[in-house]
Amino acid sequence: MTRQSFLQTKEWADFQRSLGREVFEYERNGVSAKIIKHDLPLGKNYLYIPHGPEMDFNAMLGGFKGPTRNFIDYLLNLGQQEKPIFIKTEPLTGNVAQMLVEAGFKRARKEVQPSKTVIINIQESDINLLAAMHYKTRYNIKVAENHGVTVEESKDTSTFWRLLKKTTARNEFSSHTKDYYEKLLNFDWDNDGPKVKLFLAKHQDKPAAAAIVLIYNGTGYYLHGASDYEYRSIMAPFILHWRIIQLLRKAGIEDYDLWGIDAKRWPGVTRFKLNWGGRTIDRPGSFDLPISKIWYSAYKIAKKFL
Repeated sequence: MTRQSFLQTKEWADFQRSLGREVFEYERNGVSAKIIKHDLPLGKNYLYIPHGPEMDFNAMLGGFKGPTRNFIDYLLNLGQQEKPIFIKTEPLTGNVAQMLVEAGFKRARKEVQPSKTVIINIQESDINLLAAMHYKTRYNIKVAENHGVTVEESKDTSTFWRLLKKTTARNEFSSHTKDYYEKLLNFDWDNDGPKVKLFLAKHQDKPAAAAIVLIYNGTGYYLHGASDYEYRSIMAPFILHWRIIQLLRKAGIEDYDLWGIDAKRWPGVTRFKLNWGGRTIDRPGSFDLPISKIWYSAYKIAKKFL
């Protein structure tokens, strides 16, 4: 079975295990889920189902409610065993979300994966892709070309980390640890599963921007990016993504998912992504099943101040 999302593949589950996280797997009667245990302060935890569960309604013999109820019972038993504060799901489709709501899940404001994204069909010609962009995006690609910015695939995680530290300091947002990115880029991905690549944009052999892209099932996902503000005038991120699109297309990839937009939280990043001319995708969002109501209330209050 080909998973709808790389976040529900065996390989992603194994990568999570390499980070020291427990992963529980459920597959029965058309319902499939990889469930990741995330630690919280004070010895607490929550269970997370990224882009899942996946439900094959054609495989649910005798109706939908039985298999869904069995899955919920499994989660509740897992909750008794692992004692999470809550169980979070972020399904890809509205019909799965509806089944979860009917089973007791409540819509949550806090998302792990953003529910909106921009996806570009990169099998179009260069002419059509450029025509679909905002004129400033086309202009900035040309600016970077005129400055001689080059793009290459790289294994240099240290350079990516240096660029990322500059980016997070400038924009005041958090990132994963250096060890996370090293493991992500160096993990032994299965030949038939996801692949992860690092691309660097350089000006006069000095790194100016970087992107980590995961490739799975005909789509490239722009997971992480970084840039050096000192090189802002040469527009390196624009040529970086343009070259990535061209390289992915050459490799037979159909779509480029820019992986998350939110005009309120990330106005600049969102504008950058929207200006590439892709289609905007809305997913159902995040849904929680509280296990410990007292701790769940405390968790939600704490998140308001973070």
